[in-house]
Amino acid sequence: MSGKPIRVGLVGAGYIARWHGDAIKASTDARVAAVCDVSAGAAGELAAVYGAAVYTSLDEMIAAGICDAVHILTPPHLHKDLAIQCLQGGLHCFVEKPFALSLEETKAITAAAQESGKHVGVGHNFLGLPAYDRLKSTFDAGGLGKVASADFNWNFPLAPLRSGPFGLWMLQEPKNLLLELSPHLFAFAIDLFGPVEILHLDMGKPVELSGGGTRHQSFRILARAGDTDLNFTLTLAETMDDRSITLRGSSGIARLNYAADIVLNPLVYQLSQAWAHLREGSVNFARHVASLNRNSAYGVSFARTVENFYHALANGLDIDPKYSAAAAENVMQAIERSIQMMPDQGRDTTPAKPARRTPEPSVLVIGGTGFIGRHLTRALVNSGRDVRVLSRGKSGPFADISDHVELFSTSLKDPEGLRAAMQGIDAVYDLAKSVDTTWEACLQNDVGVRETIAQAALDSGVKRLIYTGTIASFDMSGPNGEITDATEFDADMSDRNLYARSKAECEKRLMDMHRKDGLPLVIARPGIVVGAGGPLQHWGIGRWQGAGTVRIWGQGNNILPFVLIEDVCDGLIKMLDVETAVGQSFNLVGEPMMTARDYFDAIHETLGAKIQIRSGNLHAMYLADGVKSVLKKHALRRQGVIRPSLRDWKSRAHYTPFRIDHAKQVLDWHPTRDRHYFIEQAITKAGLFGF
Repeated sequence: MSGKPIRVGLVGAGYIARWHGDAIKASTDARVAAVCDVSAGAAGELAAVYGAAVYTSLDEMIAAGICDAVHILTPPHLHKDLAIQCLQGGLHCFVEKPFALSLEETKAITAAAQESGKHVGVGHNFLGLPAYDRLKSTFDAGGLGKVASADFNWNFPLAPLRSGPFGLWMLQEPKNLLLELSPHLFAFAIDLFGPVEILHLDMGKPVELSGGGTRHQSFRILARAGDTDLNFTLTLAETMDDRSITLRGSSGIARLNYAADIVLNPLVYQLSQAWAHLREGSVNFARHVASLNRNSAYGVSFARTVENFYHALANGLDIDPKYSAAAAENVMQAIERSIQMMPDQGRDTTPAKPARRTPEPSVLVIGGTGFIGRHLTRALVNSGRDVRVLSRGKSGPFADISDHVELFSTSLKDPEGLRAAMQGIDAVYDLAKSVDTTWEACLQNDVGVRETIAQAALDSGVKRLIYTGTIASFDMSGPNGEITDATEFDADMSDRNLYARSKAECEKRLMDMHRKDGLPLVIARPGIVVGAGGPLQHWGIGRWQGAGTVRIWGQGNNILPFVLIEDVCDGLIKMLDVETAVGQSFNLVGEPMMTARDYFDAIHETLGAKIQIRSGNLHAMYLADGVKSVLKKHALRRQGVIRPSLRDWKSRAHYTPFRIDHAKQVLDWHPTRDRHYFIEQAITKAGLFGF
């Protein structure tokens, strides 16, 4: 390679691409030159971050000669063909895990790399952590003595198993969960001990997916490498975060918390070596301060892994063995052997329900695979309507009601695609939301998208557009007064958090279109929605630290605006049927029922799960957020940093009570008043812990 940075193309512009792009940007040997995705909008958004070229065709990107290397970041079933195409096109390849779907596919990629003379690497990114380097150095130097056993843990809740979205690749087949998550564990084990022999696999905590199919939430794999016993544990139900490695030797024990990039209790057998604890603590603290600009342990792992790969390419060196094709083959061999021990070798054998009729949808649900959207879609079907659901994929959680639900895929930024989705549609529910980190991004990805959807609805002659805002946009910072459907948002929302501010701006723009253009708009603002499929770790209640600890907003003694999902769906459907609802907004908040502490007491009483509750000092949280804002702005040089006001922090506690008389009168909407029934639906039958 010359002294110029290696030009890299990102193939796939999904969530993981931003992590790879930021890592490449931080590298001294590479830069992002192009982004390729079948979605021009997604490719364009990501490319704009790095000043890169945009392609929707891989053939065109390769032919342009704009790249020296690519990162394959698509869904895993596309990895093999895309990697081989890029290698044959003369490009080095870095492939996100899982490297492929089988050992056969993995070997096909490595063979293509050998034939092309190009390098291939695998994204076993946690191996790049500084703390892991120290752990391995201690292990290699014999500091732990003879290691008899090792535990490799991934105990981390996987919310989509219980609350969706269910169209994710990793949920499409039972084996996909192992393909997606076990590479982290096997990569550690193989780098430390070499190839592993899989002896036994056990699965537990089955959960039924919405729409059909069973997935297990726990996997225990027994294996051996030489004379070392290896235990691999994956737990995906609601559990405290424990992503760790423990090595047990004759001279000491070492434990790596790789989610935090910290080595804990090194060499604890010899208590006289207390200085080792001080040394490790000091090293961990110093490294985290020094790496502040890399965001997190996850970001650090990506940055060091990518830097390692491109340093090797730039200097004509061999790829580090832990990221090499050989490592990819060893990891895939362990995964494949584990899958072979699964029932039906990890294939979903749930018989598909034959469709008896073709849906004739009159209602379009945007965001229909989310928590509220799934329940609303089913409620609409139960009310006698066929539904079209806007989905990013070709599968969704409605296989059991496919006679009445049609999936449609298009970009929310594509006016033509949206108009096509609205053909034959009388009513549109817009439940989608955007998660952004700057106000400029909110204006583009949330506010701008809402206007695009509304204009498409006008163009298509839609008779009703129902948009879901949020009660979070209200000032709820004090107990005095009350909030009704007529309560207005503050004129100046610039000191509010981005979500609350963006949602309020969406409402304002849509109401302007209602007044000026006749947009048949109804606005719904759900409260803290609870029920089957909803999250345990609801941020409307507090700040969570795993499944067992929550710091509630404030003292937790005021009534919270809880509402059952079934009541929300009832209200949303009434907005469709009541003609006088057009041009109005409704707060879908349940009857006064519980405080935060009442809610957690009920969880303990009904489920036997005691969650550790800590009061949240909102003044302290505000001050701590101020320190973070200063660091982001001045140390990290981030643009557009917004610090929410103290009033915004207090609003998270929902101090101000709600009145819902207007919704009761106009919509004839009456949420449950029965506390026993509320607890039964919100807690007892909600599947909060997944088992």
